[in-house]
Amino acid sequence: MALWFSASAVVPSMALEYPLSATQSSMFTSMVQVGFVAGTLLSAIFGLADRIDPRRFFMISTIIAAMANVLILAFDPGTGAVYGLRFVTGMCMAGVYPVGMKMAASWAKGDLGLLVAILVGALTLGSASPHLINAFGGVDWRFTIAVTSLIALCAALCINLVSLGPARAKAPPFDTHNLLKAFKTPALRLANLGYLGHMWELYAMWAWIGVFLDASFRVNAAGLDPVFLTRSLTFMVIGVGGIFGCIAGGWLADRYGRTWLTMWAMAISAASAVTVGALFGAHPVLLGIVCMVWGISVIADSAQFSASVAELAEPELIGTMLTVQTCAGFLLTLITIHLMPVLVAAAGWQLAFSCLAIGPVLGVWAMARLRAHPDAVKLAHGKK
Repeated sequence: MALWFSASAVVPSMALEYPLSATQSSMFTSMVQVGFVAGTLLSAIFGLADRIDPRRFFMISTIIAAMANVLILAFDPGTGAVYGLRFVTGMCMAGVYPVGMKMAASWAKGDLGLLVAILVGALTLGSASPHLINAFGGVDWRFTIAVTSLIALCAALCINLVSLGPARAKAPPFDTHNLLKAFKTPALRLANLGYLGHMWELYAMWAWIGVFLDASFRVNAAGLDPVFLTRSLTFMVIGVGGIFGCIAGGWLADRYGRTWLTMWAMAISAASAVTVGALFGAHPVLLGIVCMVWGISVIADSAQFSASVAELAEPELIGTMLTVQTCAGFLLTLITIHLMPVLVAAAGWQLAFSCLAIGPVLGVWAMARLRAHPDAVKLAHGKK
């Protein structure tokens, strides 16, 4: 997952060499999202996540993605070739993220929420790692691209050490009508609506929090190096916050309920989205604390939407249902990723992030409805 934000993390360094507009900067992330949507659609239509050995699917997808990522170095940033390579990278991530969740779910024995949460925590740390690499790689953005590609190749080899759990079900016959079950089945529909509310906020926050911190620390860095402060804190907000948020969220959800955890996490993240903009230019310590709270809460619930779908879906369709869920969620992220620079230009950072609170507020409503649904007894062994 280091490949996901490998180019986005180095946009400020790229901008020192190449003139990049706000739209071009957004496309380093959004083209990955577009590619991921295309990849998940293909995977869902043909049931690839349920038909191909997930380790081989993961390995091949990761190798191609790493090759596409390193090929960025052969072209000038901002050109069509680079965005095409980012699309390929995102497309291949469809063979990594939902497939990884399926492998984790195959080992669940009453701890599905925690297992998937650990995987999403790893996903979050991987997504944040380019910011850490960038912090110690200086201004040469090529270093970050090269190292993240190498890390991905190592992952492609390591996945072959994974064993599949006993809960893996045999794939059903190919049927495109299976795709519609994600939104036709009432309980699955509510879980997916909660996920969409969560995704409205998540990737826009991840994509733009570094830019926000960079702008804020240029106003007030309290005498510290604003560049290193931005890069290191961005890594902590996304990566470290995600790790603690995911593991704590998974542990709590398995014990107190999926809907309970997701509603609390979205309520806190919505409040953080409204608050953080008001602290633009504030002391780095105060701003950092609020951002860390946001970083933890914004991802603490993520795995629980996937765990909910895995518990509510027919066992033989778990891979396809997870793929449909992620496809719909990442399609939605395209709106907010491109909406943010428009809002910043129109209203400033003080108000731009507040619009992200809309998603989790609606997500709380959807999960409250799911909690009241009869099928909610299937969640977390009846803990809802």
